[in-house]
Amino acid sequence: MGPVVIQEKENFKERKHLKKKWKQEKLLKQLKKVQDDVIVDSDKREEEGQGEIPHLLEISTLSIAVPGSILENAQSAELRTYLAGQIARAASIFQVDEVVVFDDIGASNITDLKTMTQDDGVEVRARACCIQLARILQYLECPQYLRKQFFPIHKDLQYAGTLNPLDAPHHLRQNDTFEFREGVVSNCPVKPGKGSMVNVGLLRDVQVDRCLTPGLRVTVKLLPSQPGSRKLHGVVVSPHLPRASIGVYWGYSVRVASSLSSVFSQAPYSNGYDLTIGTSDKGISVDKLKKRNLQPYKHAIIVFGGLNGLEAALEADELLKVDDPALLFDHYINTCPKQGSRTIRTEEAILISLSTLRTKLVPELPPKDGVSD
Repeated sequence: MGPVVIQEKENFKERKHLKKKWKQEKLLKQLKKVQDDVIVDSDKREEEGQGEIPHLLEISTLSIAVPGSILENAQSAELRTYLAGQIARAASIFQVDEVVVFDDIGASNITDLKTMTQDDGVEVRARACCIQLARILQYLECPQYLRKQFFPIHKDLQYAGTLNPLDAPHHLRQNDTFEFREGVVSNCPVKPGKGSMVNVGLLRDVQVDRCLTPGLRVTVKLLPSQPGSRKLHGVVVSPHLPRASIGVYWGYSVRVASSLSSVFSQAPYSNGYDLTIGTSDKGISVDKLKKRNLQPYKHAIIVFGGLNGLEAALEADELLKVDDPALLFDHYINTCPKQGSRTIRTEEAILISLSTLRTKLVPELPPKDGVSD
């Protein structure tokens, strides 16, 4: 082999090495640029003792609280499941950020309690009806391609497959193109210091910037693909970032509360809810409630009663010493005055109330420009 051929081979190897190094530097620059725009994620916030969303990611949120006892009024397992599906659909349609399932009867004398893990990773025990409602709500919020990872076969989900899908923006199909995706950290081997692989519902897993525990659900921001590269890269971001940065609704979280008082005392925000609304046929007519009467809110919650209304939930709560549920809320309203039926079912009340209040609620932090309400 002549010296010219050897020299050409060495030049080729050097060019190849420089090209590879240039690609790595370019990718690192892109990673740094995206990370500079991303505020500390939820794991780091917990380490620092911060329970609230950082300022640059702060958004106004809307929560609803629903009693789990409404499932006990359904006549079959299929109808219980369908009822939960109606609540999930309503929450998604009206862009609810948090659904609180509370016990309006009281579990102090109940020995047959069930256990589940909330979206924040905390394990809770509650009455069977509350746990089933919360579990179905979690199942429907989860993108279809992740459900097998997080929801093994369970009696509570026996008929969940027949429910209407939420079709929320984060329920992306394989051929959908979007910069954010929900995923689960896979156990695919990765070189030390090269992060983790995440299944985001595409043909190939995405390599992210952090080393994470397999089985963890994460939100991933995809990076532009490199020319000639088949690998997909992304960064792990806060699940609030899609809503905060581009105004896209990104699903709801589910929380279980043991009583009506726990709905407020265990709020995930450091200052709690700054706007509370109770719904009842004994409240003031929503027609008398003007938009100017509702102060701009950061975190609002609308609480619904069960078969016997919020009065029963108040009576069952040993921590609350008031007699009138109206005293618990900033506004206690009847969202459907002059109703033609003796009763309005809770799932109907949710749709009616959210539809009626949609134009009256004023978020303190408005949505991004160009994004509809």
